[in-house]
Amino acid sequence: MIPNAYGSYLTPSVVSMTEDGKLIVGQTAKDRLITYPERTVSFFKKDMGTGRSWKPGEKSFLPEELSSLVIRSIVEDAQNYLGEEIEEAVISVPAYFHDEQRVAVKRAGALAGIHVERIVNEPSAAALASYFTANEEQNMLVFDFGGGTLDVSLVDCFDTMVEIVSVAGNNRLGGDDFDRLIAEHFLREHGVARQQLRAQEYAVLLKQAERCKKLLSEQEEVVMHAMVGDQVYESIYTMDRLFEESKALLKEIRQVIGRALKDGKMTIHDVDLVVMAGGSSKMPLIQKYIRHLFHKAPMVQGNCDKLIALGLGLVCGVKERKEEIKDYILTDICPFSLGVATINEADPDRAYMANIINRNTVLPCSRVRRFYTASDQQDYVVVEVHQGENTYAQDNLLLGKIEISVPPKPKGKEAVDVRFTYDINGILVVDTRVVSTGVVKTHIISQKIPEAELEERVRELEKAVSMLEYYDPFEEEFDASESDWDLWDEEEAQDPDNEETDEEKYWKKEGDDHSWTS
Repeated sequence: MIPNAYGSYLTPSVVSMTEDGKLIVGQTAKDRLITYPERTVSFFKKDMGTGRSWKPGEKSFLPEELSSLVIRSIVEDAQNYLGEEIEEAVISVPAYFHDEQRVAVKRAGALAGIHVERIVNEPSAAALASYFTANEEQNMLVFDFGGGTLDVSLVDCFDTMVEIVSVAGNNRLGGDDFDRLIAEHFLREHGVARQQLRAQEYAVLLKQAERCKKLLSEQEEVVMHAMVGDQVYESIYTMDRLFEESKALLKEIRQVIGRALKDGKMTIHDVDLVVMAGGSSKMPLIQKYIRHLFHKAPMVQGNCDKLIALGLGLVCGVKERKEEIKDYILTDICPFSLGVATINEADPDRAYMANIINRNTVLPCSRVRRFYTASDQQDYVVVEVHQGENTYAQDNLLLGKIEISVPPKPKGKEAVDVRFTYDINGILVVDTRVVSTGVVKTHIISQKIPEAELEERVRELEKAVSMLEYYDPFEEEFDASESDWDLWDEEEAQDPDNEETDEEKYWKKEGDDHSWTS
């Protein structure tokens, strides 16, 4: 592991702009969330590839531009540590990042002046690191819980293979949601409306909530203070109270795990080892809940934050053919189905989704399907590329549209072959071939920023970059000791008629039945 200039292995993804227009990143920027909340932004990783802009001050930035500042600081720290130039990087992303988000990551690398050689799913990197250390054949579930995202992967480890079986995730669920939950209940307890707080007061409240969450890993009881206006409020927090207030978030976590098990055709009894990765996996509440669900203690290797980075280092070792790692093979899968919109004669306004690459297909992969014209003398075809699992195309994510000219013929007498090629980085290339003419066109989906504009943005960012201090916000060890309090709430798991829900039946069933009750 390479520390940054200040000896820390973690760099918070926070960017702040000073009054004179300088951009600062990392822990110093994070501290400014309290003193200058209107000039500081975080959580922007969730919006990668969406086109949404963030404004840390007077100027707006895309999430990939903000992310490029973080990448640039890490690269420069590594260059200073190694004493040599770095030209390539391997970057990890949440497994549930879709195509546009992955392309945005590569753009962030370009903006930072670095070539992104490969994009690796975070739980896949954690699985490789864990298997390389243990070297024991097993079915592994990687629970990767970061500040803003949750990814769960089922992994089959054998010989020198680390094979991803299935993935599930939630790009809008992370440890920061527990901070906001604590803050919301604190306000509710004292009868204070969120609207009563100024931006700076709310930032301080979130900081206190984060502190409360961390201290509960060391203490049975924590007193949380916060000031609203000239009034000081305080509340007493225990692990039991945090559990009671977090039931809705824990239910979302259980649902994500259930989807991964369902897609992997496994039950909880088929999982030999649960590996905890991501900073928020250090929460004792999360570790106890995972232990409750799987009836076994999860594996926590030192600092969960570092596990993914260690896995990325091994990926680099495989690429460089290092002797001790060169024979290892890490396979990954497509987290979403990819397809095109096709005509729905019963309801023309709601086109069907025709899958070309199904979810959980091993990468890299290439698949082709043939589609026919839907009307007489049709002289062009529009290929709408979508990503998702819904029956109707409009309910899935639209990645792009491609218009193709075809010779006019009677309905169904002309056809177009559409080939999807999805590479190991999760980047989609679409090839279209008109069957009668043989004309082939290649389209890279999501490449929306022209090179000239990309170069201009690089120059603009270089004018503003300034790097300050970073440090690891999670230095303390967490207590993962056993507890007698039960994390399974029978009433919460029941439906209004007091019958067991499908989800509860799945978690509570015994034996080796791999079926999923739906």
